[in-house]
Amino acid sequence: MRNLIFISHRIPYPPDKGEKIRGYNLITHLAKQYRVYLGCLIDDPADAQHVAYLRTICTEVAAFQIDKRWQKLKALARMRPSRPLMLDYYFHPGLRSWVNQTAANHRMDVVYIFCAAMAPYGLDLDCSSRILDMQDIDSEKWAIYARNSRWPAQAIWQREARTLLAYERYAVMHCDLTFLVTEAETRRLAELAPETTDRLTWVQMGVDVEQFSPEIHFESPYEGDGPRLVFTGNMDYWPNADAVIWFTANVLPLVRDRMPGTQFHIVGANPGPDVLRLATQPGVHVTGRVPDVRPYVACADVSVAPLRMARGVQNKVLEAMALGRPVVVSPQAFEGVQAVAGRDLLVADEPEAMAQAVAEIVQGRHPGLGAAARLLIQQTYTWSATLARLDGFLEHARRPGADARP
Repeated sequence: MRNLIFISHRIPYPPDKGEKIRGYNLITHLAKQYRVYLGCLIDDPADAQHVAYLRTICTEVAAFQIDKRWQKLKALARMRPSRPLMLDYYFHPGLRSWVNQTAANHRMDVVYIFCAAMAPYGLDLDCSSRILDMQDIDSEKWAIYARNSRWPAQAIWQREARTLLAYERYAVMHCDLTFLVTEAETRRLAELAPETTDRLTWVQMGVDVEQFSPEIHFESPYEGDGPRLVFTGNMDYWPNADAVIWFTANVLPLVRDRMPGTQFHIVGANPGPDVLRLATQPGVHVTGRVPDVRPYVACADVSVAPLRMARGVQNKVLEAMALGRPVVVSPQAFEGVQAVAGRDLLVADEPEAMAQAVAEIVQGRHPGLGAAARLLIQQTYTWSATLARLDGFLEHARRPGADARP
């Protein structure tokens, strides 16, 4: 078997958020063909318990814990002109030493860099193929944050967007191939950095259609009557928190005017004070971390994704569709999904339109929406199809003299 070193900014387990879902499925698949040496960071102490499980999949696992607050302070202290803060936020001397030593001890056929901010660990390693999995264009995310912030945060995010884009361009040009999560994201990076076009392609997200299946019976976690709306996601992520705060203030009152008993359930770990306060409003429930989000989605009348800031593809949308639930999304959350609006899900922007879409679903005016959503996921978003595409790119990239992109 060939050797592959996988360098990740987060431990890819448990698969409870987009990047960890992607990372976990990539590693389990790659381990069938490669001896996988996994080096990663842990930013949640609770995740340290999962290192032992990953060692049953990988040849070797080295995980290094970081403290988010301390890393932010170190990044600010090390700020230099033209250097993105993210590079120092994700720097750990132990991980750097392990990567260098592991690459020296074992000839690496593939270096798989998971996130552009981890590129400094892998760009100088001797290998046959170097892959960068950017997933999303992180610099674009910071640009969105800047547009939605005030000074001084706005100035910091603008600087990060500018300097990180320059580094992303550099990293792509020093890798054989770079993956993004959607074709639209790939086109956007090609627009921002035309010189990278021939090194870019996409390997989209997948869904475990057996784990997220409408045929599984879940006991309802809900109490009482009334239509139930659900939003899922880690609530310490600004776009998620912004989405539920906006929905509660602007859309939910309109829905409850139409259907007074409507309940809105916000399901996800680490809700901050602003999100927790939403539970004081009529019909709003904030669960915090739950052992399994599937019962909350499967037993809801409508899954909503009213994100106003979004990049790539939203796993919360794909998983709800896989469970056969009707989904209402904002245009931003819809952007990365290969679906037909009106057939597979409903898209609405303004509060009145979103409230109307939710009400129509509850009133039974879109009876085929959930079934169409499930069928789309089965046809387009299975991990088997996604990973077959990955295999094709890796096989091509390791051929002597091959172009970067098939």
